[in-house]
Amino acid sequence: MAGDGQGWLDRISQVAAERRWARAAASAETTDLPDLRKQRSKARRLKTHLDRLIFVAESRLALPLIGNQSFPRPADADWAWRPELWCGPLSVPGISSVQSKSMLGDEATLFHDCAHSELTLRQIRNMREADLAAYGLRLDVFKFDGSYLSLAIDLPEEAAQGLKRKHLIKVDTIVEMEKRLEIFARLNIKHGPNTEQIVRELPLHDEEITVEFDLAYTKLNEKRVEKMWLDLIFEGPQMNQVILRDLTFSRRKRAEL
Repeated sequence: MAGDGQGWLDRISQVAAERRWARAAASAETTDLPDLRKQRSKARRLKTHLDRLIFVAESRLALPLIGNQSFPRPADADWAWRPELWCGPLSVPGISSVQSKSMLGDEATLFHDCAHSELTLRQIRNMREADLAAYGLRLDVFKFDGSYLSLAIDLPEEAAQGLKRKHLIKVDTIVEMEKRLEIFARLNIKHGPNTEQIVRELPLHDEEITVEFDLAYTKLNEKRVEKMWLDLIFEGPQMNQVILRDLTFSRRKRAEL
């Protein structure tokens, strides 16, 4: 069987059909009009199916590849990662009236203190030609009666393995929103009984957003690092829609002075 699922009989028939239509096209100038009229009718019916196939194929093939882990990263990065939510389809693609500590997938958790949740989370398919991530995350906030709203992303074990104070953690994201709000990124590193926290405000005036966390300014116990996670904290989120088109992480060592 060929990669396209055709057997040898199907391939022979397809080649024969292509040759027959090639001959018909080449001799169209001299074909008798009754025969030419019949060929035109058949060609139009065939063209309808071919045009439909081409249209669907081009639209599907233009979408970002599912499972794609490719994205720009520092040449000297010793670890890089895109969370599953932005890579492939989730078994549960969305949640409405999201309660605090609800998870979407295995790595993303929403936290808030609303008495009545009017929040929705949904994984969406990225459609733009510029997108590298196959999926995005849409957060819809209607009435908001809480004091905080944050999305926590659990980083895999590999992110914490061999982590040193000489490391820089880089976070890249693409954010769309209906109206301006502030978003803060807080990197959390648990080491023994303690947790180091570094906060950066996302520069939302940029289309592609980058923040870096320099671990040199922490009191990190390198021998006791257990895990890392990132909190995205949304300030004044009411009556807004925020889409995270992509979210990626990378780790590299700071250049020696």
